[in-house]
Amino acid sequence: MAYAVIRIRGRIGVRRDIADTLKMLRLHKVNHCVIVPETETFKGMLQKVKDYVTWGEIDKDTLVKLILKRGRLPGNKRVNPEIIKELTGMDVEELAEKIIKGEIKLKETPLKPVFRLHPPRKGFERGGIKKPFTAGGALGYRGEKINDLLEKMM
Repeated sequence: MAYAVIRIRGRIGVRRDIADTLKMLRLHKVNHCVIVPETETFKGMLQKVKDYVTWGEIDKDTLVKLILKRGRLPGNKRVNPEIIKELTGMDVEELAEKIIKGEIKLKETPLKPVFRLHPPRKGFERGGIKKPFTAGGALGYRGEKINDLLEKMM
């Protein structure tokens, strides 16, 4: 499986060790999203920055939409199915399947590893951005519900 990780909170007042972890995850700005494999290393990193990000298991359909809508090539060029087929030798669904299974990483493809998203339409849940997801907020682990949030942000 793979996790979609979205940065929710900004960089004011962030401890240095947490800022370094966010930098290692390539989450430099609010509303940026990365796809990371489900390994113990990344789980530890996510636990460390849980007060600044939200994450969950991304499904194949959402990843395909994310790549086609918000994926970019170097030079900020948009992608379409033909370009992906030409550069990777596989169609978008096959690429998404391999990324989710962990056979290839997003940084091994010609796509940029960070997706820049809009703020969510209709906002975050009623708790705001300073409470954990379990308390009705936006932060922390949210499991399969990350796909709903990604839909709102694309």
